[in-house]
Amino acid sequence: MNSIVTVQDAVTAFADWIEPTDAELDAIEQEMPVILANVELLDAQIVTLDRTPTELDARRIRRARRRALAARVALINRKNASMPGGAA
Repeated sequence: MNSIVTVQDAVTAFADWIEPTDAELDAIEQEMPVILANVELLDAQIVTLDRTPTELDARRIRRARRRALAARVALINRKNASMPGGAA
């Protein structure tokens, strides 16, 4: 009879460096406003999946879309402002 061998040691052997680095966590933190704005937009769109959107739903989606775009623009502007030399 063949014994069953677990592969847990092989899977968890690299667990120490699977964790995100400080730089990756900083990048996530900088992008969090964009992530949250996109979640808000998705929530507004999901609400309308099973029914006909009302005018209030349409306004909520438009407002969420504007916030998502504004968050993306703000993130891009922050990244560009931190680059040396600026725009040409």
